[in-house]
Amino acid sequence: MLKNVVKVIAVLFFLAGGIWFLQGINVLPGSFMTGDPQWAINGGIIMAVSAGVFWFVNRK
Repeated sequence: MLKNVVKVIAVLFFLAGGIWFLQGINVLPGSFMTGDPQWAINGGIIMAVSAGVFWFVNRK
């Protein structure tokens, strides 16, 4: 049960990081984050960490 909750949270963080990344590289407009490379970096870090958490929870 706890593993499933952690997986869902990891996926949500991965998606949020993807949005931050796309806004940072000026693909998704309409936010204060648009075009700011710091948000691309932050999004990439969040995506990498959440993918690592997802992998860690899925390992046997």
